[in-house]
Amino acid sequence: MVNLSTTHSNVTEGLIFDNTTDVIRVTILILIVLSFIVFYHWLAMILYAYFTTPHLREMARYVLFVHMLVSDTLYLLTSFFLFVSSVYLFYMPVPWCYAFGTFTTSSFRVTPYNLAIMSIERYIAICNPLRHAVTCNVRWCKSMIALMWTLGLVPIVVDFIALNFSVNRDFYSLYIVCNWLALSKNQIQSSIRSLVLIFSFSMVGLIILYTYIKVMLVAQKINSGKSSASKAGKTVLLHAFQLFLCMTSFFTALTDIYLRNEYAFLPSLNFFFFMCVPRFISPLIYGIRDNVFRKYTQNFYTHICLKGLFTK
Repeated sequence: MVNLSTTHSNVTEGLIFDNTTDVIRVTILILIVLSFIVFYHWLAMILYAYFTTPHLREMARYVLFVHMLVSDTLYLLTSFFLFVSSVYLFYMPVPWCYAFGTFTTSSFRVTPYNLAIMSIERYIAICNPLRHAVTCNVRWCKSMIALMWTLGLVPIVVDFIALNFSVNRDFYSLYIVCNWLALSKNQIQSSIRSLVLIFSFSMVGLIILYTYIKVMLVAQKINSGKSSASKAGKTVLLHAFQLFLCMTSFFTALTDIYLRNEYAFLPSLNFFFFMCVPRFISPLIYGIRDNVFRKYTQNFYTHICLKGLFTK
């Protein structure tokens, strides 16, 4: 009887735990969807302001900022699709999974590269102002964007070659629950991914640090807190904060190692707080800080409020 009671108790506790986990997962999913709505509303306003204001499309920092927004948007869409398919055990062919994984991983890497290029653009604008108009033009931005995506894709090509050494052709006909770990079949792949992330974030961090120091040295010479050099230094510092937000995704590995067995809903929390929230916050901060986008946003909401008052 004791054994039966204990078994019944364990089953009941298991059901309660499963129900609680499902409720938390659905709640997090709803939060993610609401956050997406706010983010894409903000994105739509920025893109509208960008494409309806001709001189913005000729300025390097706005071109790079909009590229980062579009890259983050694509990253969020693909990673959200992979997250939902993983949570609800949706099986897909290996080639599709690898294609989604390739795009998601590449767009994840492009954001820190974009921050580094934006910092370099501010450095040239302050430290070499005579060369800025010639160097940092639309053509230069397109070249830098192509370079970013090349740097993001090259490690994937190497990873794909390493994968083919460990699997046969039948592997590509399988259906799997898609995640990047499911496509890791040897130690070489894991080493490549770790080295690329460490090298990428280290180099970007050093570039941002160097440009910040050089810009602030110019600001000290000018000796004005309201100078363009001082504002550029704050912008570069903001890029450092944005890089830190990108790096918070590394915390998912630590929490998965030590806490995943205790909390079944942990992957959902990790995805929301360490993958989505940093990508939501970063462009919001930059967009609000920028005078052009801030004025456009204020005018937009003022127009909406006035229209609502007159319609009443």
